[in-house]
This record gives sequence, C-alpha cells and structure tokens, in this order.
Amino acid sequence: MRLRRKYPPRLRRIRPANPRIKVRSLPVVSTKSPKEKVVVGWREWVTFPGLLEEPVKAKIDSGARTSAIHAVDIQTFTERGAPHVSFILYPLQRRLKPAIKCVAEICDEREITSSTGHRHARYVIEVEARLGNVTWPIELTLADRAPMGFRLLLGRQALKGGFLINPNRSFIASKRIVKN
Repeated sequence: MRLRRKYPPRLRRIRPANPRIKVRSLPVVSTKSPKEKVVVGWREWVTFPGLLEEPVKAKIDSGARTSAIHAVDIQTFTERGAPHVSFILYPLQRRLKPAIKCVAEICDEREITSSTGHRHARYVIEVEARLGNVTWPIELTLADRAPMGFRLLLGRQALKGGFLINPNRSFIASKRIVKN
C-alpha cells in the first residue's frame, strides 16, 4: 500500500488537468468605446465638484446597482418650480466633523432594496463625480449609511463602461488622503 501525503484543505495542491496546455490571458476587448479603461481599487477617494470638495472614501461595489452616500437631516423643498433636497454630509468615516450642508435638485425618487432585503424610498440626485483624473456624471441615492463601514458606495451603474476594478488593491486611481 502506497502512503499518500495529505494536505489540509486550504493547502491542498492543485494540479492542472493537462500540463501541456498553457493558459494565456486574452486582451480585454471593449465594444462600447475605444478609450482606455481606468483601473480602480476596491476603495478609492472620490470628490463631487460643485457639491462637495472634501474627498470621501468610497467602496467600489460591482454587486450594488446604485450608488449611495451617507446623508442626514434630509429635507425637501421647491425652488423655481423644481423639487430640491437639502442634507448634511459627514465625509470622514466615523467622524461627525466636518458637517457639510448640501443642496441639490432631486432627479428621481426610487424604491431601493438594501443588501438586507428591506425596501426603502430614497431621493436620487445627479452630481459630477471625480475619481483621480476622471470626472463624469453619476446618480446618487441619499441614505443613512451610519452603521456601514463606508460613507459612499459606488455601484455598477456609476462605473459602467469606463472602469476596471482590481479587488486586490486600494487607492489606485486616487492618491491616499492623510487625515489630520
């Protein structure tokens, strides 16, 4: 009887089915646009010119459809016949300072299903987002993200067409911001 060397499940050696076959990585072909895609990490610093110049640490989440930002004291009003919303943002994680009051036009109100399965009505605003050298328009839902780890969640609709996510790295497209 021949003794086999046993490996624990997490250290088990995996052998290729056919060692003569070499795996090559194929080039990524985009059918949408000829421009080069921006590689981002699983978390990045994002600013919103015109709304919030303070950088916000965002989690890049391709599993989430919509993007959400932590907003409190949300109040609606009408200005020149258009619905608007005022809210307070806390851009730094686990901190209540600085508190920045923002005003934006409401572009929609949607029923959003959270990761826990609960449905909530949320206001949607359209803003310009800046990540590294790229600026583009995105839709943000206003939500209470206090119990979550990140104040900003960038979903796949915001990233559609122009970004590739490297889940092993952080802060690829944006420089790391040092907090005082």
